[in-house]
Parts: sequence; C-alpha cells; structure tokens
Amino acid sequence: MFGIVRPCSHRLGEGLTAQWMAHLCGLCLALRGDHGQFARVVTNYDGLLISVLTEAQAERTTGWRRTAGPCPLRGMRTASVAQGEGARLAAAVSLVLASAKVRDHVADRDGLLARRPVALVARRVAANWGRAGARTGSDVGFDTAVLVDAVDRQVGIEALAGPGTPLRAVTEPTETATAAAFAHTAVLAGRPDNAEPLAEAGRLFGRLAHLLDAVEDRETDAASGAWNPLTATGTSLVEARRLADDALYGIRLALREVAWGSGVSPEKRSTDGKLAHLLLVHELGRSVDRAFGTSGCGYQDHADGVRGAFGPPQHGGPYNPQSPQSPYDGQNPYGGGGNPFGGAPSFPPPGPGRRGFWAGCAAAIGVCCTCKVCCADEFEGPWSRRRREGCLGNCDCDCSCCEACEICECCSCCDCGL
Repeated sequence: MFGIVRPCSHRLGEGLTAQWMAHLCGLCLALRGDHGQFARVVTNYDGLLISVLTEAQAERTTGWRRTAGPCPLRGMRTASVAQGEGARLAAAVSLVLASAKVRDHVADRDGLLARRPVALVARRVAANWGRAGARTGSDVGFDTAVLVDAVDRQVGIEALAGPGTPLRAVTEPTETATAAAFAHTAVLAGRPDNAEPLAEAGRLFGRLAHLLDAVEDRETDAASGAWNPLTATGTSLVEARRLADDALYGIRLALREVAWGSGVSPEKRSTDGKLAHLLLVHELGRSVDRAFGTSGCGYQDHADGVRGAFGPPQHGGPYNPQSPQSPYDGQNPYGGGGNPFGGAPSFPPPGPGRRGFWAGCAAAIGVCCTCKVCCADEFEGPWSRRRREGCLGNCDCDCSCCEACEICECCSCCDCGL
C-alpha cells in the first residue's frame, strides 16, 4: 500500500471506516477482476479517492456495493465492497501510474532493478500494466493517454530543471494527470458541472503528492545521489511548505463548488460528500503535517521527538536528550535510581531475533488470516519481528475529535459548509 492519504480508524469512526474499507477492497477486487491476481499489488490509498469521488457525486443510491467473498486480508470474512465505474476508473489510473513508477525505477537502476534480468522482467510487467490500464480506461470513457503523456514529459522536465527552476514547473505533469482523473469522476457520476472544480482539486492534489514525496525522500535521495526536485531546483523547505499550504487551501475552495449526491436536501448532500471531504480536507492536511514534521489542526502528534523536515519538534519527546522523559538519561528502566552496573546509561535488552524463511512464511499466513494487516493497530512483522502498523492503525491523533468533529461542526478552519 502506498499513498499520501492514510487515515486513522479512530478519526474516521466506525461508519466511515467501513466506507473507506469498501472502496479500498473494491479497488483491489476491480484490479483482480479485470487484470488478474498479480495486478492487485498496485492497490494504493490515493487511487481509491477516484472511487470515493465518483460515488459521492452520483444521484442514484443503489448499485454501488456488492458482497465480496472471503479474503485472507479480511480474516476470511465477507464484506460489502464498492463496485462499478468508479472502482474501474481507479484501477485504470492505478495501473498506468504504477507502470510509470516501475519504468522510472528501472531507468534509475534502483536496487535489484540494476540487474539486467530483473530490469527486463520489470519492463515487461510495466508494459502489461500500461496496456491493461488503457483498456480499462477506455471501457469507462477515460483516455489514459493523458497520463502516459504526463509521465513522458516528466522525464524531460526533470532533465532540464536546475537551480532557479520554479518547482511548479516540475510538478506540472503530475498536476495535469490527477486533474484529468478527478474531472472524469464527474462524467461517470453524471455531474458535468462538477468537472471544473474537481479538475482544480485534482491539479492541486497532484502538486501535493509530488511535493510530499520530494520532502519525505529528500535526505534519502541526497545520501544515494538520486534526483530530487527540491535539491535540483534549490527550493527551500519553507517555500515547499508554502506551496503545500496554498494547495490545501485551494482544494478546500474547489470542493465548495462540488455538488454531492442527489442534492435533494442539505442533509443528503452532507452524507454523500462526507468521506470525500474528510479525506481531501482533514486527512490531506494531516499528511502535510506528517511530511514536514509538524502538527496542527488541533490534534496532538503522538510521534513526539521524531525529527521532521524542519528539525525536531519544539515539544519534548522520549528521544530528545533535553527531555526529562529521555530513557537514556542514566536512569535504570527496570527500577532504581540509576544503572546498577556503573555510570553508563542503561538500555533495554534487544528484541527477539529475526525468524527464518519458513517460520516467517507461517507467521505471515497467520497475520493475514487473522486480519491483522488491515485492521490491527499494530502487529509483529512475520520475518523481522519488528512492530508494524495495520492499514488503519497509523493513529497520530489523541482521538478526542473523532468522526472529524462530525465533519466540521467544531472546525472553523475550513468553513466548508458540510
């Protein structure tokens, strides 16, 4: 799973979590149904936004769900999942963009892809995904050529970019691709008047996706010598944050112009657009805070002390040497006033070692069949035995404002009307 919008189940609440999972499983099953089991690996959090937007605008109230059979990732339980043209459009977009991502990694000779046999297989997989995405896009009336063109232009733009190049010139192809995908959801839902504001929201979402990826990879790219838009253009983190905040505000403004659902009443519109609003306004803002290492919008970041893009947070944390909570301040974590063996600080004993290959496989089956990958707040990695977070367990809030304040009933920052 990859993507910048990764909501927390505590903030979503039970009802919206069920809706979110329905779209996630619907995207996964649409990929399997049209393109086979292996295509499911391109399932991603951001792709399901296409399905969410399509359903939220639709005038009809039935036909968007079906009951799916047992799945290991759901603990072998059935579930109500999204279906229809929205899920298929999300699948097409995910396939084409995953194809481009694989080709980009092959061109950069990243990791195993530096080996010619692996790179050859990856190129074939990418080509198959590109053709498959184009077929599905054509079935729902979407021309994926705009996505392919954006990816091809990205390579040339990056080659020409240098110090002083506006960062928005580098993010433009991504903006164009996401704008086209968002706008087509209005066509599928029979709401052509929504196409323009959704294209604007999609354009700004694409800018954010590109910016946040660059911010999160900045140090890694610098260490490996890989190309990074911030480093190449000489853009400071302050300027990148300004562009991100402008994009967030623009998305909020654009979504105000979107007509949700059947439009029979304000209450019905609020229900239909609730999940879309929460993901694209509330959760997207938290994604920006997470990428830049800051916290905001009234929630307390539990990742205290973790260094962010702007340096360490101003509040103390368990790994801040200036914090009285530091576990390395000479105090014995197992009782007593200090290290029982001398003046050096005490450290907890090392965790359990890695599992072997076959033992890890057995543990992986158990993790999947008990639904921990999707639903648990955390679980033990099958091979590494390290702590891992479930798909909906990445809670960075204090859970005091669940259901997103019932969508802005107590949030005055967005004035969204929902």
